[in-house]
Amino acid sequence: QLVESGGGLVQAGGSLRLRCKASGAITSVFNPAEMAWYRQAPGKQREFVASITGSRVTNYADAVKGRFTISRDNAWKTIFLQMNSLKVENTGLYYCSGLDLWGAGRQETVAS
Repeated sequence: QLVESGGGLVQAGGSLRLRCKASGAITSVFNPAEMAWYRQAPGKQREFVASITGSRVTNYADAVKGRFTISRDNAWKTIFLQMNSLKVENTGLYYCSGLDLWGAGRQETVAS
């Protein structure tokens, strides 16, 4: 399974860091797997935020380029999303995804 943690409530302009840890049978195939973060804002569809391949090639949605950084620690079977210069519109449920799994989501709120 995938379990998100971190984040919470922050003022606009602040920073948050999300973590997603893989556990169980999927850990044996975690290292080469492409992992990603998605966000779902209230009343909207889930949308792509960032991804990272097993070889650490990263990809970002245009709206977060230069502000968000995705990374991974294969030894700990964990991926991270460092979010800086946060904006109110970054508020939403953040989901970790990969290996045909989704995490339960983690609420991040950016206050004005």
